[in-house]
Amino acid sequence: MTQLVLLRHGESISNRDGYFTGWNDVALSQRGEHQAEQAGRLLKETGCEFDICFTSELRRATDTLRILLSSMGLDKVTTRQSWRLNERHYGALEGVHRINAIGKFGIWPVLGPQLRFTAIPPPLRPGDARCPGNQLRYSEVDKNELPLSESMQQTFSRVLPYWQEAIAPELLLGKRVLVVSHRHVLRSLIMQLDGLSVSQLMKVTVATGRPLVYNLDHKLDPVQHYYADRLSA
Repeated sequence: MTQLVLLRHGESISNRDGYFTGWNDVALSQRGEHQAEQAGRLLKETGCEFDICFTSELRRATDTLRILLSSMGLDKVTTRQSWRLNERHYGALEGVHRINAIGKFGIWPVLGPQLRFTAIPPPLRPGDARCPGNQLRYSEVDKNELPLSESMQQTFSRVLPYWQEAIAPELLLGKRVLVVSHRHVLRSLIMQLDGLSVSQLMKVTVATGRPLVYNLDHKLDPVQHYYADRLSA
């Protein structure tokens, strides 16, 4: 048996203020920093340790991981970053306040992608500075792979190869793994782990800063999963 912990980053300033975030690279709020530290203390209290950690290219996730590992005394644990663990790309909604987005694009283009697995937010134009293909940090990634907007289905398709090629092999070696990422990425991993249907997935919620622990068998099928704060209660 091996252990996998999934953690959504702490609250960001965009979460706090009601903006669509996606690949927009924003900082943690003060509450988010506290959540990261608290998650680390909780995992340490419940006996969790890690051999390798995975996170996205976005600072709200990388800062959460850094704070968490520091609070656990695990600063030297191997960490890997990948754009494939970035949040779902919200296209032209990114950086726009949720209320203003409805006024600009209409109700369905904003709410539809939250309710339907295949619905895509309004895409960015290729010349937009928010496009990952126009940003230096993604210059080594094939532009054809970088999104202008993503449905939940497209996010799942982007994350799955990284799970299969990078994360799962470490678990199969018996390593204890922590993934600090984003709401829709973690929903994608939960869908894969638990074999959820689309309708089941769309009901899944992932709170910020709350570690979800999976105990997995030798085939990486879940034996049990639980939130770490429930175990310590």
